[in-house]
Amino acid sequence: MPATAQEIAIAVARLNRRLRQERHSELTPTQLSVLGAMTTAGPVTPGALAAREKVSPPSITRTLGALVELGLVDKAPHPADGRQVVVSVSERGASVLAEERQRRDAWLYLRLQELDDHDREVLTEAAEILTRLAES
Repeated sequence: MPATAQEIAIAVARLNRRLRQERHSELTPTQLSVLGAMTTAGPVTPGALAAREKVSPPSITRTLGALVELGLVDKAPHPADGRQVVVSVSERGASVLAEERQRRDAWLYLRLQELDDHDREVLTEAAEILTRLAES
């Protein structure tokens, strides 16, 4: 029988909670998520980042303010529009994010090794589908 929407949501939430338990950072999950999004997006305006992450501009502004204060994000004037700024992940921010991802990925890698080849293939396909769902 196919999984219901509720079963999928519960499984994703539980895995997310378990992965968060592997964190050893003082950063919030939101701050780590924004750092990750910025790594993918490259230098970006806060407004564009808010739209990409589907959050409100005031929310992204607060998160970015905290990350700038911690030295994890750099802020620079927008090259074409003096009313805006461009934010990017600092060298320190990239290092913190890499450490967190390595710790999380190491835990998940060990768990995946406990599965058979078929289950790993199914999860690989599911990851692609879940990514499409999250981005829709």
